[in-house]
Amino acid sequence: MKNNKIRKEMVLFFILIAAVAIGNGLSDSVYSNYFKEVYNVTAPQRAFIEFPRELPGLLCALVIASLSFLGDFKLSLLAQILASVGLIGLGVFNPPFGIMLLFLFVNSLGMHLFLPLQDSIGMSLAEPDKIGQRVGQYASIKIGVGFLVGIMVFIGFRTGLFTFKSEIKLIFLIGAFAFFIASIIAIILMKTIKSDTSSITKNRVRLVFRKEYRYYYLLTILHGVQKQIAYVFGSWVIVDLLLKGADIMSLLIIASSFIGIFFMRKLGKWIDKFGIKKMMYLDALSFIVVYIIYGFVVWGVSSKILPQGSWPVMIIYALFVLDRLSMQMGIIKSVYLRSIAINSDEVTATLSTGTSLDHIVSILAAQVSGLIWITLGPQWVFFMAAFFSLGNLFVAWRIEPVDKLTIEN
Repeated sequence: MKNNKIRKEMVLFFILIAAVAIGNGLSDSVYSNYFKEVYNVTAPQRAFIEFPRELPGLLCALVIASLSFLGDFKLSLLAQILASVGLIGLGVFNPPFGIMLLFLFVNSLGMHLFLPLQDSIGMSLAEPDKIGQRVGQYASIKIGVGFLVGIMVFIGFRTGLFTFKSEIKLIFLIGAFAFFIASIIAIILMKTIKSDTSSITKNRVRLVFRKEYRYYYLLTILHGVQKQIAYVFGSWVIVDLLLKGADIMSLLIIASSFIGIFFMRKLGKWIDKFGIKKMMYLDALSFIVVYIIYGFVVWGVSSKILPQGSWPVMIIYALFVLDRLSMQMGIIKSVYLRSIAINSDEVTATLSTGTSLDHIVSILAAQVSGLIWITLGPQWVFFMAAFFSLGNLFVAWRIEPVDKLTIEN
């Protein structure tokens, strides 16, 4: 009989992921509305904000490399503390624009440090024959919690419990508390795995650049462009072009999260069943199709050819949800890296190097997209993303099929 029992440390990791998802859901998902309502930012200013917000991602590899002597688990603890401190600053004070960017940077540094660590830790804790399944499970948990948090955000803003008009931003303080809980779970997880040294990941102080990982690096660079469009300008269409508030944004996040709960569980199993190459084709085609349709609909609405209400708005809502689901398929590239890694010691270092490459492009893409939005029209931002997504199709075509998702330690 197949043993489906999940080890204690994996359960703790799932709880850690859930706590972090709460913190992110009560901060990152409402930032666009926060910037618009509190600071009344324009599209170019929104693009500029992405520099301090994404700079931690660029620095991620250097920070992880310099602090690698701590190991993945202690670094994850540091990440939760930084994320919490940054949100406390945004929640307690009503800071001037420049100070707000500083608190945003600290919060973002914590969140970005955890990005490569969550995949490295999750895959190191997973059973060798269930890597895809476990990755799908913790991604599903993250999205499931996001679904519940989305409901909480919607009710909070509709009832007036959450508001950006008050001095104290309660939503950010609750998010900070969630990150604090995550730090406690990280400590418990560290103590739990002390007796199981095979689960402890230590890094080497270095950045990893190997020609064997070239397609992984290309995927992370492309992800940097797609991420800006999905999370920044996809949201900005709804906030700025359609003039919708935080309650509508939360409803869309609820919808994408609800679908994502089931989608991510299936995705993890599909990776194990169909292999990475086929899933990369699906990943690439989903981006290309979504962004082409997005561009035409946004063009129609912004040029007044299509009405700013009724069915075009519903199409934009649907595209927003589909785009979020496409972004979740980014776990495929982490599993791909795990499958081709020369040795397990390089996984975290390579993931963090990839995160930095992602964010170098992400910062540039934000500035270019903001300029394109103003000068050529918002639709060209999405056409640009569709063009770059052809790179995903190229990678899917070029990589060798990988049947085995485990590597030697």
